[in-house]
Amino acid sequence: MSKEFQAIVVGAGPAGSSAALTMARAGLDVALVERGNFPGEKNMFGGLLHRMTSIEEVFPDFWERAPLERHIAKKGTTFMTDAASFHVQHETASFDRTPYNGYTVFRPKFDRWLAEEAVKAGVTLINRSTVEDVVLKNNRVQGVTIVGRQGKLSAPVVVAADGVLSFTALKAGLRRPGFNPDQMAVGIKALFDLPKEVIDDRFGLVRDQGFANEYVGCTGGVRGGGFLYTNYDTISVGLVVHLSSLRASGKTPYDLLNAFLEQPQFTKLLKGGRLMEYSAHVIPEGGYAMIPELYGDGILVAGDAAALCNATGVNLEGINLASHSGILAAKTVVEAHAENDFSRKALKRYKDRLDLSWVMKDLKGFRNAPKMLHIDRIYNEYPELVCSMMEHVYRIDGTPKVSIPKLIMREVKEKVGIKNAFSDLLTAWRAL
Repeated sequence: MSKEFQAIVVGAGPAGSSAALTMARAGLDVALVERGNFPGEKNMFGGLLHRMTSIEEVFPDFWERAPLERHIAKKGTTFMTDAASFHVQHETASFDRTPYNGYTVFRPKFDRWLAEEAVKAGVTLINRSTVEDVVLKNNRVQGVTIVGRQGKLSAPVVVAADGVLSFTALKAGLRRPGFNPDQMAVGIKALFDLPKEVIDDRFGLVRDQGFANEYVGCTGGVRGGGFLYTNYDTISVGLVVHLSSLRASGKTPYDLLNAFLEQPQFTKLLKGGRLMEYSAHVIPEGGYAMIPELYGDGILVAGDAAALCNATGVNLEGINLASHSGILAAKTVVEAHAENDFSRKALKRYKDRLDLSWVMKDLKGFRNAPKMLHIDRIYNEYPELVCSMMEHVYRIDGTPKVSIPKLIMREVKEKVGIKNAFSDLLTAWRAL
């Protein structure tokens, strides 16, 4: 197999398919290379699809045509210990009407749909093919060689969107081999089926409303947190844990997940559910400091391959950043074709676009958040502090109540220490 295109996109995830779709709609002949039998086949998903404003520009009726499970109408956070929990929740009518603020989706369905939309626009989808190497001519990327369907694909520009371990970016010399485990996390997900009516009753939902909850203090002291997301008739639950902290603990991801699922406060939420699958996935957690070179002669890097994942911000965002970066990469390629210039200098416009976008501004704004998440007290002492304090607030035992300020100071002294609390507060202030 040997064929020429005007652009090659490696990876049919949200970044790759968004890039391919945008270029095809602009009239370019595009190849989309996917290693799975179909786009999304290799994915696990236990998170959220936050609002994708750039895709809404392509599909104004996105929430009606995309394969979505539920829209997120309310979000919550739960602080947990082995014996207690304290829950806060936000619900607003504005999240319950279009354009929705976020959704739960199954990546195998969603990725396949987005790639099919790209194919409808004229993209050539090449499944079951893995990039073996980049083709260099005069130190400029001008295609890729693939295995699976042996052959060479030629194009004046390649968009690498092949995930966090991007082999294409590595072969092009845009990222270094190996990763710092301090910048990586692993997500572990379990999927439970439950009738829609049970999910609606249990979490106070109607129609296709969804609920997203995050948990602090559920990882046995390992840096990380838990999540629960309601799909149409299933529930996704799991953990995202810091890789180096997990390795230091000597525990396995599934040990932590099983312990989480067996905590009494959590078990009742899954009562009657049937475990359908386990899965795991590596997540780039390093944020702004982890971003590799984003462009070179004849090549751009987008999505997780560019570490464009905000896993340490207020919301855990990734797919929306990936899709937006893919669209910005595509617009840069379209301009490059108009000027017949695929040099590093011309493709730098992609980086300029990203710098001006909310994607890079958010990553810069939360660039210190990974440091905050290295405070180990977040995962044990602070959940204990919150749950203990609230128990004192609510407990009626015939003794006089301590004032709230005195209660806070007492709990901080006992659980964390005043000096540590001020230090942690300063770190959090700088991070958020």
